Amino acid sequence: MTTEPSPSVRLCLWLVGVSLLVLVALGAFFVPWSWVPGGHLVAVRGSEVFSPAQLSRAQAYSSMQRHLGWASLAVSMVVSLVLGLTALGARATRRLPGPWWLRIPVATLAVLLVGELATLPFSLVSRGHALDYGLTHQALGGWLRDQAVSLVVSWVFASVLVVLVIGTARRSPRRWPLWTALAGAVLTVLGSWVYPVVVEPLFNHFTSLPDGQLRTRILALAKTEQVPVSDVLVADASRRTTTLNAYVSGFGSTRRVVLYDNLVKDVPQRETLSVVGHELGHARHHDVLLGTALGSAGVVLGSGLLGLVLGRRRLLRRASVADPGQPEAVALLLALAAVGALLASPVQNTVSRAMEARADRAAIESTHDYTGFERVQVSLATHSLSSPHPPAWSQFWFGTHPTTLQRLGLARALQRQETGEARPVTR
Repeated sequence: MTTEPSPSVRLCLWLVGVSLLVLVALGAFFVPWSWVPGGHLVAVRGSEVFSPAQLSRAQAYSSMQRHLGWASLAVSMVVSLVLGLTALGARATRRLPGPWWLRIPVATLAVLLVGELATLPFSLVSRGHALDYGLTHQALGGWLRDQAVSLVVSWVFASVLVVLVIGTARRSPRRWPLWTALAGAVLTVLGSWVYPVVVEPLFNHFTSLPDGQLRTRILALAKTEQVPVSDVLVADASRRTTTLNAYVSGFGSTRRVVLYDNLVKDVPQRETLSVVGHELGHARHHDVLLGTALGSAGVVLGSGLLGLVLGRRRLLRRASVADPGQPEAVALLLALAAVGALLASPVQNTVSRAMEARADRAAIESTHDYTGFERVQVSLATHSLSSPHPPAWSQFWFGTHPTTLQRLGLARALQRQETGEARPVTR
């Protein structure tokens, strides 16, 4: 088995060091770590907000879904590690015909498909629970179609990244982590730009919100917040879920406010405006841009770490891979990416929760409506059956948003700062 020179350790260490400095600087100057500037969250009990029946129902559903998610993640990780850290994945790739650049996407699809099939039973049971609890009415055919589209999207993104790593490793065995880092950072920025107009329409049909009071008030709120938006769209999300949501995606000419159709139909306007104010808060504080910058720096960090890991000949021999420039490295790369994503989740989600808390503050500041904010948070939690008290370690590792009780505690803390008292939360 012939081998190419290993990537430069010094170069990889430079990439890791510089990217860590950038990440620390971005975190220190732009991430709003203090959820309540100058104060603390007010403690809110679930019994103040939800009835015993609502608490029991939410706890039962969220607990089942959480355990299914953990089990699915565990199986997915085992599959990735077995294929990537043994000779199994490399041997299967070696049997594929065609040039290296064609074998890579085929092998990537095969690995992802095996993982999807391994976790399909958990997904089906999870869907069954959502049907039983009334969180979705989507037929099995539509659900399978969405799963297939999601797999294709994941395959395209994964294939691009794997081709990038292997292709640069073939051309520059010593310096490929640098070229991978630069190209990956550019692709991260490009992805943030095109995702709203290329990927999102694959899952939802969008129509412009008709002229009327709600559209006028949303555009007025955006103008007040000095957030230019290209359009206000309604997504036909109710065909998939009964949960309520809205978001602002893209930046520059692709930025738009998107409302779930059931949010428009089922929620009073003052509460809808609170949700929109939250999303406009993300845009006002350039959270998409910040996330893109953090993601780009993360790609550079990942490239440096990947170079260090793949410089270990013992690991390559275990995976039956001659060097990172061979198509046989596909399964190994995907396994390392899966491990890296899991280990990075606590940091990413801690940052995400901080930005979500700032967006909550922005919603309250822009609408000056504490009652509307509280009511819509309770409505969102009731419709999604989210747990008011998720396990602390699960929230730390996987929670992308503050819990409902934390969000209500934030609102009450801000209200206390403004008025000297916090109005009790009512059901």
